[in-house]
Amino acid sequence: MYKYIKSVEYFNTYQMEMKEEQLQQVTKHSSLGEVSCIGKHPSVERGGSYALIDLPKIVDPRGNLTVAEQMKNIPFDIARVYWTYDVPSGERRGGHAHRTCQEIVIAVSGSFDVTVDDGLGGKEIYHLNHPYQGLYIGTGVWRTLEDFSSGAVCLVLASELFDEDEYIYEYEEFLECVRPARS
Repeated sequence: MYKYIKSVEYFNTYQMEMKEEQLQQVTKHSSLGEVSCIGKHPSVERGGSYALIDLPKIVDPRGNLTVAEQMKNIPFDIARVYWTYDVPSGERRGGHAHRTCQEIVIAVSGSFDVTVDDGLGGKEIYHLNHPYQGLYIGTGVWRTLEDFSSGAVCLVLASELFDEDEYIYEYEEFLECVRPARS
């Protein structure tokens, strides 16, 4: 019982310390200024952000626990949760950007790679394989998920309900949206 109480106390302290750090990490890779077809969210300084976020991991001999809470260790209100699984070998998921939706992508089982592209030359590949880490992807970031391991499960926490018009599916349209308007 003592170990559990100690873990809860640690978690509460960890949450308080991480809230500000998480919000700072979210803007770490920001590269976009004001653009007309990409929306804004009050918890993100600028669009085009992405960052790997460590979620609290409570170690317990009965099994570990990780918690995701909106506006505590997730920098937005969670409106939708979805997951992909049984992805056939060699298949890709994603291949789009969002105008207003922010997401946290988590490999809750297995592993996969996420390529994020801000459309302005910033492109990175993240290998997700820990259920206590999430990749924050802000608005105006193209994402592609691939190289899924057998049995991989990709969980996504989204800031918006599904809206087909909010997606950008064509890469050329995405590039037009993220490039600053010429004077």
